[in-house]
Amino acid sequence: MSSEQQITGVDGIAAALEQAIHEHRLSPGMKLGEDDLAEVYGVSRTIVRAALQSLAHNRLVDLRRNRGAFVAQPSIVEAREVFEARALLEARTARSAAERAGPEDIARLQAHIDAEHAALAAGDTGRALHLSGQFHNEIAEIADQATIAEMVARLIARSSLIIAVYWQRRSALCESHAHHELLGAFAAHDADRAEELMQGHLLDLVTSLDLRSDRSAPASLREALAQGGAA
Repeated sequence: MSSEQQITGVDGIAAALEQAIHEHRLSPGMKLGEDDLAEVYGVSRTIVRAALQSLAHNRLVDLRRNRGAFVAQPSIVEAREVFEARALLEARTARSAAERAGPEDIARLQAHIDAEHAALAAGDTGRALHLSGQFHNEIAEIADQATIAEMVARLIARSSLIIAVYWQRRSALCESHAHHELLGAFAAHDADRAEELMQGHLLDLVTSLDLRSDRSAPASLREALAQGGAA
């Protein structure tokens, strides 16, 4: 890793690990050893421990007494609850975003869609999933509802883990026509259509998940982080 890319500090390590989780380089259930992470990032165990505690606060990491830290692994019950909550909240943010979206907002959302397509074309489905989540976060920001936007961001973070565990087909990606149709509704300021599309989109996501079985065992910690250039 070059000096320009060096990741340091609690916030930097936490952000790098969070991105690795969202991009599915770190799988649910994977052990996050403090010694391994300290070696990978070239920082102290104290910094690593603080970063893991920060991620645990956001429910992306489980801290287990006498066992260490693990990437969180949502249950089937939680999976259903998270997407039900998203459907309720994001239908509302989609409506508000359609009423408020300006040309710069539309351009920003289009850039996210373009980036998703580029990631998929490169075969990087993990990054495409991460960008999909960011697309939904942007919508909540455009809606200008700070409290709801914060809740949506947390739910989307959990959704990334849920998709990693229960993903059964490529359509779990928030890609293809769904985001394009939402963008069209925002550009037309069609609040009713935006709300309807968002509800249907999230329902489609749930049906793309296999809520009966788990994923296979994850790769090693060093191998997973090396995929993102951390090592």
